[in-house]
Amino acid sequence: MENQTGNAVTDTRDLSVSESSNDQYGKIKINNNVIAVIAHETAQKVQGVVELHGSLTDGLAEIIGKKPKDRGIRIEKEGDEFLTIDLSVVIEFGVNIPEVCVKVQGAVKKAIESMTGQKIFAVNIVVQGIRSKNEDVNKELN
Repeated sequence: MENQTGNAVTDTRDLSVSESSNDQYGKIKINNNVIAVIAHETAQKVQGVVELHGSLTDGLAEIIGKKPKDRGIRIEKEGDEFLTIDLSVVIEFGVNIPEVCVKVQGAVKKAIESMTGQKIFAVNIVVQGIRSKNEDVNKELN
């Protein structure tokens, strides 16, 4: 299987998830991009999250073909069993920031664990900014 991890994912190895304890059917490999997409889609659904926000490195990587669903997401392997997920988000103006972040952490952890069987060590949130949900992104750049 070709390894297509995207630039926001730091651990470029495939993650093996065994469906049975004796591997009677063989191994199942889940690419890190799948983990990133699950994290992205789940975080976007939490009320109070405006967008996931990539770093300057993500912006440069987008020029060379990085997928938008990887933006603002970093995945690292902790030992053999656990993952740490780092998300950079823009939060809606006026919401309780810690409350929204805790909801994102719980939702992302639950989604990844239930969909992949992969254990999550931590979901770290970095709030990169706050913005009205209706505010045009282009106005922020001016």
